[in-house]
Amino acid sequence: MKGRLAKIDLNNYKPLREIVFETLREAIVTGGLKPGERLMEVHLAAKMGVSRTPVREAIRKLELEGLITMTPRKGVHVSGLSEKEIIDALEVRTAVEGLAASLAASRISPEELRELKKTGTQFKSYMDKGNLQGLVKKDIEFHDIIYQATKNDKLIQISSSLREQVQRFRIIYIKDFSSQNDLSSEHAEILKAISSHDSALAKKVAESHIINQQNALIKALETDSSL
Repeated sequence: MKGRLAKIDLNNYKPLREIVFETLREAIVTGGLKPGERLMEVHLAAKMGVSRTPVREAIRKLELEGLITMTPRKGVHVSGLSEKEIIDALEVRTAVEGLAASLAASRISPEELRELKKTGTQFKSYMDKGNLQGLVKKDIEFHDIIYQATKNDKLIQISSSLREQVQRFRIIYIKDFSSQNDLSSEHAEILKAISSHDSALAKKVAESHIINQQNALIKALETDSSL
């Protein structure tokens, strides 16, 4: 496992099976466990300091999410990304982000607008420092503020579920420096439209923001066999 997983905190208040699942899921989503990499229960259990039972349960759940693939006589491997998977997820995100930006433009509070501006500035700062972890965090925060500004509980709930599904894509995209520049300028366009309370423009630039990511990810998939 090359040291990418460590022993988990057994004093955590969550059930052990959930901790193991979340730990493995995070390792896959962040790229600690690479597409195509074989996963063996005994090695995973030893690395995390747990029995094989919660690992086995976690593997079943990860298979249902499509993050791992179980193949007869070949074992368990981290699933690769497919063009269809990218398109399916980001088509939904395009629609949801467009709606969120449109609603936020008419409903955002002064405090939320200040937070959105602050997060955009922090994103640029992390980009200048080459801090990938900080970039991912601020990208999530930027979009979360927009969702909260919609004041639509159902949309916020959908965004929370969707965030987990696209996190793997987000990290791959942000790793590329040219993508970071694109994200920063696109965030600025979204911020400008929302600040102007222009719902139509906010919807348009938010949708373009996700479509650009989709196109970049498909291009990366075609050129990088490790994805």
